[in-house]
Amino acid sequence: MTDFGRVLTAMVTPFNSALEVDYGKARQLARYLVENGSDGIVVAGTTGESPTLTKEEKIKLFENVVDEVGDKAKVVAGTGSNTTADSVWLTREAEKVGVHGVMLVTPYYNKPPQEGLYNHFRTIAEATRLPVMLYNVPGRTSANLMPDTVSRLARIENIVALKEAAGSLDQAAEIRRKTPADFHIYSGEDSLTLPMLSVGCHGVVSVVAHVVGVELQNMIKAFLEGDTTTATRIHLALFPIFKALFITTNPIPVKAAMNLMGHDVGGLRPPLLPAGEKELAAIRNILESFNKI
Repeated sequence: MTDFGRVLTAMVTPFNSALEVDYGKARQLARYLVENGSDGIVVAGTTGESPTLTKEEKIKLFENVVDEVGDKAKVVAGTGSNTTADSVWLTREAEKVGVHGVMLVTPYYNKPPQEGLYNHFRTIAEATRLPVMLYNVPGRTSANLMPDTVSRLARIENIVALKEAAGSLDQAAEIRRKTPADFHIYSGEDSLTLPMLSVGCHGVVSVVAHVVGVELQNMIKAFLEGDTTTATRIHLALFPIFKALFITTNPIPVKAAMNLMGHDVGGLRPPLLPAGEKELAAIRNILESFNKI
């Protein structure tokens, strides 16, 4: 069974001043993340502004990140969309590039029923030899991938993991109860990582790992070693940064944080926009309190 690692960072997509993808900066950022706590990189996910990236930009991002860190960390390509055929095509292209796996978001806007979700993910999985991570984020998609459907999908050989971002510990526990032990469940919300570990989840696909990847690794390591006191202490210490980097729509805050830290990841493509003055001040204050700037 594929293990993508414990801490995967959902990487932002750097843009230049013309809001074109800066592939050189993407390579630098991927290397920085791997050197600072990330076992893997998710490219062109929600945090990477996938809705505003073209297919060609995504493929070129996959190529650059694989070339830069593919021998050091897992590279997981965000190839899901709300169109099954398009998702199959992009998944096959990502496989040609040499990524280690793909992440498939629950189809958005068209709100398929559970059988439609099952058929969507099964069709894509059967079109590739790559290991597949499902991604459930109903707050973004209006479709909730239910535990029974995850259980069915987990029987497909190359569907090996789930990024669960429904915000429900009960749902995470029910999924854990209904899936094999080697099916890895990842927290899709940084502030729920420790609680989700307590019900048998494997790790986190993180936004805040851009800033505190090593600290997240330390928290998970402590928990797995049975040192729940230390794990709780780290979780509570990190809690303010969990909240600060979600004070407005992701990835607005984390891009602001990375720019403040000197990584120059640029702005955001419309309809997103840069952090406002109050948001920027709050992000700067939290980074200063963590000695990150």
